[in-house]
Amino acid sequence: MDGDKKFPRLYAIIDAAQLEQRSPLAIFDTLVSAGVEMIQYRDKEGSSRQLFDTSQQLAERARQCHATFIVNDRADIARAAGADGVHLGQDDLPVELARRVVSPGAIVGSSTHSIAQVEEADGSSADYIAFGPVFPTQSKKQADPTVGLEGVRAARNITRKPLVGIGGITLENARAVIGAGADAVAVISDLLKHPDLAARAREFLQILERRTSG
Repeated sequence: MDGDKKFPRLYAIIDAAQLEQRSPLAIFDTLVSAGVEMIQYRDKEGSSRQLFDTSQQLAERARQCHATFIVNDRADIARAAGADGVHLGQDDLPVELARRVVSPGAIVGSSTHSIAQVEEADGSSADYIAFGPVFPTQSKKQADPTVGLEGVRAARNITRKPLVGIGGITLENARAVIGAGADAVAVISDLLKHPDLAARAREFLQILERRTSG
């Protein structure tokens, strides 16, 4: 990421599995209108073509509204769709190989689930490190063991890269994750499952910004 630009406190993830017939583009627009600056699209079940088509639409919309758009897992689709970057899991391409695929200057994020993985990501060219699950989560069918707030503190001591807490993040515990050392929180269910997505996003932004000035 641009070294002069602060990493957004709220990193929203649009998970295709939780949309319930809603349009990813409509969800994206709602999040951006509420003030969310960084959004990832994740589709673990769809075809490569479906992921590309949706990602291309979201990338175009992101350029129009100056938001940052990240594709989950697929470096090739991130580049082809014109996304700002890719977020890599432990079973995806290693960071340095993904760098060869994405556009020059693209953002590459790395998911980690243990201190050893944080150390490895810290030694890579990853632009940010996601660490978790911090709390129990329903967003993954086979989630890794929770790391808790102590895990976030330990990870903070290892890396100076932007650290994103992920997994079971809610409005009630988000500030605690930031307080433990994370630069941002990634949120899926507590946004997508709320009846008023825009209001929920604004609530997150409000409490996270309050933490920075406190």
